Amino acid sequence: MNTVSFGSTIAKLRKKNNLTQLQLAERLNISDKAVSKWENGGGYPEISLLPLLSEVFGVSIDYLFKCDTRGIAIAGNILVDIVNIIDKYPEKNMLANIQKTEYAVGGCVPNTTIDLARIDPDIFLTALGKVGNDENGRYVLSQMKKYGIDVSGVKVDENVSTAADNVMTEKSSGERTFFYSGGANRCFGIDDINIDELDCRIFHAGYILLLDALDANDDEYGTKMARLLHMVSQRGIKTSIDVVSEEGDRFREKIIPSLRYCDYAIMNEIESCRVTGLSPRNNDGTVNIENIKKTMLYFLELGVREKVIVHCCEAGFLADKNGEFIAVPSLDLPDGYIKGSVGAGDAYAAASLYGIYKGWDNKRILEFASAAAACNLAEADSISGMRSSKEIDKMCNTYKRRNI
Repeated sequence: MNTVSFGSTIAKLRKKNNLTQLQLAERLNISDKAVSKWENGGGYPEISLLPLLSEVFGVSIDYLFKCDTRGIAIAGNILVDIVNIIDKYPEKNMLANIQKTEYAVGGCVPNTTIDLARIDPDIFLTALGKVGNDENGRYVLSQMKKYGIDVSGVKVDENVSTAADNVMTEKSSGERTFFYSGGANRCFGIDDINIDELDCRIFHAGYILLLDALDANDDEYGTKMARLLHMVSQRGIKTSIDVVSEEGDRFREKIIPSLRYCDYAIMNEIESCRVTGLSPRNNDGTVNIENIKKTMLYFLELGVREKVIVHCCEAGFLADKNGEFIAVPSLDLPDGYIKGSVGAGDAYAAASLYGIYKGWDNKRILEFASAAAACNLAEADSISGMRSSKEIDKMCNTYKRRNI
């Protein structure tokens, strides 16, 4: 490793541990100018400092010199879930009592980055998005920082509020109603990302259809999201997309332009089939594998360069540029295991990205992703159920798989 690569490793580890150059220097009993010199590729630290550096960062000395710092960047939707437990859902113009209020992170960026950090804390993760200068923004940033995620790419906008999902959950039935406020997500655009300084192997963007500025039309590329993916691809970075479920007919208009500029497309069966108009379900409610396969092959024809991954509750499917199509059934979980499904799609996407990042074969990617999603289902919120890669592998051997 040369001094420039070493400096990049130190800078990313410092940010991952939420330290300024001065704070790191104080812990090493050196000047912050020395830290700046390392990070700018100007040299190595004294050998006597290496054990202390490894202790501060919680990594081995070998890791300092061998680590691949080009991890995964997740860009897009950031919000806070404000979950209100109510006694009953009221009739129009009537009152309901809020018995308890809980806060949790939500959206593609927090969910996917935190899931990846829980899967493998050594991977370098970067969050890119926008929040308001408010309590909700500070909350979601603090939650990502706790997992060592670099949030320096999250812009704080004084003129907007942080996006929020106000969830009303009826205590007796568990039924939920969602009131979404787009806030800062609506104005997150290309100019909010320093593309020239992006240093990652995979750039994952989500959710298309919930990012107004990036969903906007572009005369040359179709959408601003497609333009962004093209710009990122030009830097030699693999690109990936995810989509949000919504009612309406915007899927073809907003998703198709991005497909020719992404290496990976990851979404559920409803979202993907909305693009083709094919039904992902048979009349009896079972999954229509043939229609899902046709949809995935269509995505490849439209330009997806590497892999298309579609997931549903019954199985995961993968089609790649080499003509392989495989299906891996979901784990057959026992009654009472599932506590909630919030964030299950992000968990599946995070695990898929991890498998791609690690260079795994298609079957292992889907097996791992289905087990990671199963871990997510064990808790009510979007991130608490995720486990380490070793524990996820154990899940694959704990339960049998469903029949499809």
